[in-house]
Amino acid sequence: MRPFVAGKGLTMRDEGVASGAGDGAKSFRLHNAMIPARPLEPALYLVATPIGNLSDITLRALETLAGADVLACEDTRVTRVLLDRYGIVNRPYAYHEYNADEAGPRLIAALEAGKSVALVSDAGTPLVSDPGYRLALLAIAAGHRVVPIPGASAPLAALVGSGLPNDAFFFAGFLPSKDKARRDRLAELATVPATLLFFESPHRIAATVAAAADVLGEARAACVCRELTKTFEEFRRGTLGELAAHYGDGASVKGEIVFVIGPPGEAAAPEAEDVDRLLTMLAKDMSTGKAATEAARQTGLPRKDLYQRLLDLKDADGQ
Repeated sequence: MRPFVAGKGLTMRDEGVASGAGDGAKSFRLHNAMIPARPLEPALYLVATPIGNLSDITLRALETLAGADVLACEDTRVTRVLLDRYGIVNRPYAYHEYNADEAGPRLIAALEAGKSVALVSDAGTPLVSDPGYRLALLAIAAGHRVVPIPGASAPLAALVGSGLPNDAFFFAGFLPSKDKARRDRLAELATVPATLLFFESPHRIAATVAAAADVLGEARAACVCRELTKTFEEFRRGTLGELAAHYGDGASVKGEIVFVIGPPGEAAAPEAEDVDRLLTMLAKDMSTGKAATEAARQTGLPRKDLYQRLLDLKDADGQ
């Protein structure tokens, strides 16, 4: 059978493992014992990997990584660390946002050839804010099985460690990097009756918390979850106002972050006349945008709606 070419300079052999490794090498190490991996049926396996602590791997995930004919990953160097830890000799091949257009169809071709394909991201569950979603769509459209291998998840770890309500939650990925777009997105989510979860980078967390305090109100409960499962794991809990003050003081922040914001309060929505009165009063001393932001903070209503309402009021007054 002709070798399956994964991309420039890469060949996925029939075994799907490093050159010279046969079926006998399809195993993983657990403590001092080598455990043989059972054969996998042809399918796309989406395998969750640890988000920091390498011990947070499931037995099913190890068996899948060892037994897959083809192992695709976000960064081969990161995945190699996990494979070496558990004595897995399967050779990883890169599949990421920069080569997805080329590598994706080749992985689908492997499925067409009756092979098992395992996909991992650098950390956590594939398809959560990574290009694996595109590969899963291709596989489903082509009629192939897609099998989730559940495990570590940064949003869920943050949710249960934050101390905020977890009966309903909304994962919103990364907020926009520009301030106006970020605030607009927060305003859209302001009244969602659930705990909100976001990924955020350390150099943007201060601006994001400040924007959340302005748009959602300083009294809303929140938690910045940093370096989950790692040595310097931290849960910084408080109101958005308290967190904004802490990070606004120039505190040095490192590591990966999940930002969790509690659901809106149960207070009754203000009457329309009261909202109009508040907007009119604020607009005397503030620009339209700032007035809408302050009104959103005080009422809990979406800033976008308040901004439009203030424009309507000004039009009605001929301003």
